Amino acid sequence: MSELTVIVLAAGGGTRMKSKTPKMLHQIAGRSLVGHVLAAVSEAGASRVVAVVGHQRELVEPHIAEILPEAVIAVQTEQLGTAHAVRVAVEAGAVSGGTVLVTYGDTPLLRGESLRALVADHEAAGRAATILSGIVPEPFGYGRILRDGAGVRGIVEEKDATDEQRAITEINSGIIAFDGGFLAGVLPRIGNDNAKKEFYLTDAIALAVADGLGVDAFVLDDVSEAEGANDRAQLAALGKILNERIVTRWMKDGVTVMDPATTWIDADVELAPDVTILPGTQLIGATRIDEDAVVGPDCTLKDTEVGHGARVVRTQAELAVVGPGANVGPFSYLRPGTVLGEEGKIGGFVEVKNSRIDAGAKVPHLSYVGDATIGEGTNIGAGTIFANYDGVNKHKTRIGRHVKSGSGVTFVAPVVVGDGASTGGEALIREDVPPGALAVSAGQQRIIEGWALAKRAGTPQAAAAEEALESGVPILGEPSTTGE
Repeated sequence: MSELTVIVLAAGGGTRMKSKTPKMLHQIAGRSLVGHVLAAVSEAGASRVVAVVGHQRELVEPHIAEILPEAVIAVQTEQLGTAHAVRVAVEAGAVSGGTVLVTYGDTPLLRGESLRALVADHEAAGRAATILSGIVPEPFGYGRILRDGAGVRGIVEEKDATDEQRAITEINSGIIAFDGGFLAGVLPRIGNDNAKKEFYLTDAIALAVADGLGVDAFVLDDVSEAEGANDRAQLAALGKILNERIVTRWMKDGVTVMDPATTWIDADVELAPDVTILPGTQLIGATRIDEDAVVGPDCTLKDTEVGHGARVVRTQAELAVVGPGANVGPFSYLRPGTVLGEEGKIGGFVEVKNSRIDAGAKVPHLSYVGDATIGEGTNIGAGTIFANYDGVNKHKTRIGRHVKSGSGVTFVAPVVVGDGASTGGEALIREDVPPGALAVSAGQQRIIEGWALAKRAGTPQAAAAEEALESGVPILGEPSTTGE
């Protein structure tokens, strides 16, 4: 393959999306539309990528730069047609010789291997231009490929086609490979003598044929690769096709997917062989799942790591780590910063945030763990609360190894519980507990009047208390019944 320059046309407004988000930045399978295209052209072996931006360039340009920092950005200030956009790319100084491949930023199903095959066919034949085409049973609305014995002799649009031409089922995808020298020379010759006064890249095909240069079409096996998304309905349809493709690939690579129809897997997810995915599961972002792990049913994991042989059921997790052999769920919520060690357990109706639960430690039932570390082998009783927030600041709790916590305990951070310690049921732990000690708390309820006004002055809590006190209604808007 000679030097390959790819021009990605991403300047369109996408008005039919009816969105404040540029069309190119709408997402399926965890990537933007243009992100999928940039991945495909990178896989195709592009030496240079030129992205033509225009509409909402202040959003599209940094997004492209983040995905592919080496991409050259060319700005089309007025959208005057595809040939005009390509000319903007050429004038940006990023296109020289070799092969120039023109693609579109809203074709997320495009495969790198298909682009490689197109370029290889184009270069082997030494043509001026090679069109990526496809065969469709219902070609209405598409430009038709007109052939003769020597190759392609033109493209005719639906509105200009005769009845005979409308019967042709080979369509133009709009993606074209050009000889770089031919493209540079033909662009100034393309006019805008048409109803829209735009410069159309397809006119380059007619000029090449008129010059007696080689032009042909390379037929895609799966024409859906070239489909674009112009509205939300098309976006959803392409998303479904892409998900089916991703799920099928993982099944062929040794992953068991019990119900492909209800399983959604993003493009950047990584799965090991012998992973099992149960129905109703979404794997999002950079999620990684190791072999023999079972995920589902009804899980949503985003940017989450699941270790070898772990089991995660009916759980929502984000930026979390589940260690080998660990168990999570059902109905668990793992917020960012959760790390569960090997053979650990986070059980039913447990929420964990920014906490490390070491190997073999368990938080089985109805608990909240925030900003904490829990040592290996420790068992946290049902209904335990890690009170990490004092209304102003977050504080840490450290629980040692092999601690036994009773049910209904509240750990008021900052507090440390030593290795081998225990706590009684319903205990309120405000002070550090030495290793091996038993901490209990009991006694009558004590009321400290005016605490919020004195200790939390200037906060919404203090304002609410002051308003209630001034109103003379002591508790939750109910009048006092004392003495009745």
